[in-house]
Amino acid sequence: MTSYVAAIDQGTTSTRCMVFSHAGEVVSVDQKEHEQIFPRAGWVEHDPEEIWRNTREVAAGALAKGDLHASDVVAVGITNQRETAVVWEKSTGKPVYNAIVWQDTRTDRICAELEALGGGQDRYKAKTGLPLATYFSGPKVRWILDNVDGARERAEAGELLFGNMDTWLLWNMTGGPNGGVHVTDPTNASRTLLMDLSTLSWDASIAEDMGIPLSMLPEIRSSSEEYGKVRERGALAGVPIAGILGDQQAATFGQACLSVGEAKNTYGTGNFVLLNTGNEQVASENGLLTTVCYKIGSQDPVYALEGSIAVTGSLVQWIRDNLGMITSAPEIEEHARTVEDNGGCYFVPAFSGLFAPYWRSDARGAIVGLTRFVNKGHLARAVLEATAFQSREVIDAMNADSGVPLKSLKVDGGMVGNELLMQFQADILGVPVIRPVVAETTALGAAYAAGLAVGFWGGEDDIRNNWAKDKEWTPSMDDAAREKTFGQWKKAVTRTFDWVAEDD
Repeated sequence: MTSYVAAIDQGTTSTRCMVFSHAGEVVSVDQKEHEQIFPRAGWVEHDPEEIWRNTREVAAGALAKGDLHASDVVAVGITNQRETAVVWEKSTGKPVYNAIVWQDTRTDRICAELEALGGGQDRYKAKTGLPLATYFSGPKVRWILDNVDGARERAEAGELLFGNMDTWLLWNMTGGPNGGVHVTDPTNASRTLLMDLSTLSWDASIAEDMGIPLSMLPEIRSSSEEYGKVRERGALAGVPIAGILGDQQAATFGQACLSVGEAKNTYGTGNFVLLNTGNEQVASENGLLTTVCYKIGSQDPVYALEGSIAVTGSLVQWIRDNLGMITSAPEIEEHARTVEDNGGCYFVPAFSGLFAPYWRSDARGAIVGLTRFVNKGHLARAVLEATAFQSREVIDAMNADSGVPLKSLKVDGGMVGNELLMQFQADILGVPVIRPVVAETTALGAAYAAGLAVGFWGGEDDIRNNWAKDKEWTPSMDDAAREKTFGQWKKAVTRTFDWVAEDD
């Protein structure tokens, strides 16, 4: 009987279940979007219960589309939007507040208070690899405990649990209030500002600074082992859940970036460049994050440098939903192809401040260089070019930190079907850009982690052998033009600084 591995891919805008063969090919997929909640400027929330309902639906849908049963699936992996935080009641599974999404900036004041304790933005960087920023989960948990009536008292009494979306789904899938497994993996734990990168354990002193009881935190286990079985209700009943990887680490694993110096860029809601640094933690001097790349079973952890960009694909979504300039995402390329260049127009989408390499929560979005000459096509092109320019910035930082210039870039995610963007990315980087056959490598990476744990795949060589190139773009822009337009972009970025006053 042919067997398969399933992956739950819980992303920022949707949840899907994908089923993979031993060759790493997609057998079936089902996907469902969830509501984006914006209570006020800078706030972004999701309904965790809606996401849990959607997870059950897409798991059933993927099996139905593939004409499969739970008995055909040997393991399930989970991958997820990483820094999105949920706090819920242990006894009922009821969230005490909506999930606060990684893009949310409401914790700016909390971060400033922690900086003022000493050490500034780098107060916890030596231990966690992260700057103090609104991006990460820990300050979000602190906000919930400070602002939801009775939450702090209940947390201190051991009645509340915290998790990123991986933990929320795992706990529910394995029984919820009736024996649910409260576990995360190091890739997710490393995005909370609460985990020591060296020991892969929670740091009690940081948790105390943030006012977060350790009893709320999930157990940290490896990225590839059996955590429990899916509860007896639902499409995947009885199947072992055996892999957890945060979405960007999962994409790195799915891209077979398993050797030191290999890197990938995922084009999704935001963009995330990860460089495998092996068993060495490389401290960034150029605005990048040091993070856990993966930990397979009892093996030593593998680390990565990461450049995190908040807004890329979501800028196209904003153009569609907020401005009505297009009716579907692929139309952005059609409009952009009507012009030869951006017409001097640059769009810096600092909707949630700026992430790497700037870490400026005071920045806000700006369109600069407008003249009467600029039309819809130029604006569409500026939207796409913003993704490539931001990626160039973090790759420049990565080259500086690692001391080894990138020779090529593996790409994946929803935007890599946009060929104009991929060509411009190669042009502005000056190196080839390579798209794999399976571009949705996030779910594939989670499947690999789960499959390795149950012996479905024998080891990393199986993953490398499954990877195949679909298309490659080579640079066609001369050096002078490349540096001129990139210089204009850098100037545009500075126009977004200091927009939000400290008391706003």
